[in-house]
Amino acid sequence: MKTIPMDLLDGWNVVVIDDEEDSLEVAQIILEEYGADVSTASNGHEGLEVIRRKRPKLVISDISMPVMDGWGLIFELKNDRTTCDIPVIALTAHAMIGDRERAISAGFHNYLTKPLTANTFIHDLVGLLVEIPQLALELPM
Repeated sequence: MKTIPMDLLDGWNVVVIDDEEDSLEVAQIILEEYGADVSTASNGHEGLEVIRRKRPKLVISDISMPVMDGWGLIFELKNDRTTCDIPVIALTAHAMIGDRERAISAGFHNYLTKPLTANTFIHDLVGLLVEIPQLALELPM
């Protein structure tokens, strides 16, 4: 595996939304280790408020959550001209055939599967970020 620079996400404001505390904590710790300023929320409704307030460079959101799920969140984000351009990566434990296509057609840029592990999360994320033109240009790689 290629070595990822520890300053990879310096200056990046990232919002992570997940109702599973362990996944939220793993993502936050790893993203902060690589320089990101991370804000978190435990459901789509809270996440929407944080996103509108913080204007992040990237959102990572679980799909299955109470109050407002990831599908509702992506619908709201994509139908608001102030948030429609923010890249959103889905986070899901449901990795069935067709899920990636469904997520992308709903407006997600891509998706990561759970469980998140310290060994693979940042490598998997970087693999997705290089596919998002406005973010790939900012990666110091």
